[in-house]
Amino acid sequence: MIIKGIAVSAGIALGQAKVLQPLDNKLDYHLLPPSQLRFEKICLDNAIATLVSQIKNSALHLQPDSEHYQLIEADLMLLEDEELQQELHVAIAKQQFSAALAVEHTFAKQAQAMRDMDTPYLCCRAEDVLSLGQRLIQILLTGESTELSNIPDNSIIIAKDITPAEFATLPLNRLKGLVLQTGGVTSHTAILARSASIPTLMSCPCDLALIANGTPIALDAISGELIIDPTEAQVARLKVALQQAIERKVGLEQFKNQATQTQDGHKISLLANVGCISEINHLADVGAEGVGLFRTEFMFMNNHELPDEHQQYQLYCDALQLLNGKPLTIRTIDLGADKEVPSLSMIKEENPALGVRGIRYTLNHPQLFSAQLRAVLRAANHGAIRLMFPMVNQVEELEDALALIERCKDELNEAEKGFGDITIGIVVETPAAVINLDSMLPLLDFISIGTNDLTQYTMAADRTSPYLIDKYPVLSPAIIKLIAQSISSAKAANVQVSMCGELASNPNATALLIGLGIDELSVSVAALLEIKQELSRWRYEDCVKQAEQAMVISRIDKLNELLTRCHS
Repeated sequence: MIIKGIAVSAGIALGQAKVLQPLDNKLDYHLLPPSQLRFEKICLDNAIATLVSQIKNSALHLQPDSEHYQLIEADLMLLEDEELQQELHVAIAKQQFSAALAVEHTFAKQAQAMRDMDTPYLCCRAEDVLSLGQRLIQILLTGESTELSNIPDNSIIIAKDITPAEFATLPLNRLKGLVLQTGGVTSHTAILARSASIPTLMSCPCDLALIANGTPIALDAISGELIIDPTEAQVARLKVALQQAIERKVGLEQFKNQATQTQDGHKISLLANVGCISEINHLADVGAEGVGLFRTEFMFMNNHELPDEHQQYQLYCDALQLLNGKPLTIRTIDLGADKEVPSLSMIKEENPALGVRGIRYTLNHPQLFSAQLRAVLRAANHGAIRLMFPMVNQVEELEDALALIERCKDELNEAEKGFGDITIGIVVETPAAVINLDSMLPLLDFISIGTNDLTQYTMAADRTSPYLIDKYPVLSPAIIKLIAQSISSAKAANVQVSMCGELASNPNATALLIGLGIDELSVSVAALLEIKQELSRWRYEDCVKQAEQAMVISRIDKLNELLTRCHS
């Protein structure tokens, strides 16, 4: 049987089914007699303690600064939240709910509040909260919960859904693949699966009741096919494809220590996007020339307390030490929109994507911003640091940020703390930034084009919506023209041009971007060697010709045809 799905993490896997059946938590909605309520509270507290213990055990094998660890921390924060526990107890006492019914009611209310915020991050978090509540209910009703860390070897998990926090507990050495009935390419779990190189299908309409544990499974997460109980011929075909994929991966290793340049010697810099220190440890494995984007907001998200100046300073120093002389590009805290920080008070906005986010947020919170700037300035004593501000649209915003840097230098001088020189840049993410770039370039050393948000704001299309992905892709004629305009303005001002958005990691676009004049690409670690290989296939003059052809195309389908034809 072959079932089609959306391939969100490419690869091929052969293994056995590990089916996670939806929990059959049938609740009793009758009100309880007062005499039973104390017992229900005790059961609730014991269930929370059991689940907290399980989650903490799952976190033992993870690095504390990893994104996986932070996802697990988010679940722990919720379970250990005193206000939430009090709300659960009140539901039992005043509404005479059973412990399980109190969990269902309260967690559903929490999830709905997150959905009402209407941001992609919190919508994903809402599903995590509901899943966490179901695990708690399962313990209350059965005395045990699904333990994902105990899956057998060569497992291909088939489930309705797995939250990012649940994915973080999976033993990846035993997991061959993942198939989910829900989700799409932009879901957080999909991002984690790609990062871990786990072949994954989502939105796959398989009937879980018809698949037994241990059933042979073939997963083609290139063509988007789940094959249940495959034939010998199907297995043989996929084994050939799997071997080819392995050979291709091995073949990419030859590019690790090669220069990042075209056939005729045109060089660019190829750096990596990272979110934590542990990712920097792997940069040498792919020959990255440094960090082109360090997402510092990950330090703040899902943490119990805000990292202070010293903690940030130490983190940046650790990163510089690991980079051993290679550049570290730090993006200042990019909060707001879909990025919430529990330990910060963040206002609720009707349209947060157009609200107080990026540089707007940090300028509105100078104490928070100054702590980061002082930490960066002090760390610059120990290595090359480039600092860039997100979501800058106006020269006034840039001037305010630079003025704050000068005040931070004065504060460090008064405190007799040394600081080093930093280079300054912005992330170009809106049409306004492109149009206003000429007024900002005299104050900048570099720019980095963030194509994810640039596409979203230019096309007025939510980049997380599965309904808009096909009609409004990351690369379109309008985006090419804005990229070209940004590059032209920067080159005229002798300012370096980088790109850190998703488009930089797309090998189909590599030649086009080089032809447009990009000096530097900052890409996902997983894509780095493939981009280096792609660049080596081209002569620079051919890249320029492709860019010239793309600039006169007005239709998305014709643009895709050009890129596909040139890449094949």
